[in-house]
Amino acid sequence: MPIHESGENYLEAIHMLGEKQGNVRSIDLANHFGFSKPTVSVAVHTLERNGFLTITREGFLQLTDAGREVAERIYERHTVLSSILMALGVPEDIALEDACKLEHDLSALSFEKIKAYYLDRLAGKR
Repeated sequence: MPIHESGENYLEAIHMLGEKQGNVRSIDLANHFGFSKPTVSVAVHTLERNGFLTITREGFLQLTDAGREVAERIYERHTVLSSILMALGVPEDIALEDACKLEHDLSALSFEKIKAYYLDRLAGKR
């Protein structure tokens, strides 16, 4: 099932918050994004319906394998792209914001080439 940019952002946030605090609830997403609880609820239930997450009886959001795959892909893109931008001298706040925009629209091939080039540069190969 295809996923939209907003869904990718929710999955990435669940992944990041989960790494930081363990269990994640919808209220954590509302606070993270600054969205209303009803807005987050609609998005979370859409992601659940589409098989990207489950909601436990206690209200915890758990990524399915499909959701984790998307979240980890987007998080890697965000991390690599923001690191590259900061290495180029872009201030951190701008680099993080721009990476968030780029991470969704870059093709898999272009991202892999950019990442390989950057890692080669770090290793002193170029």
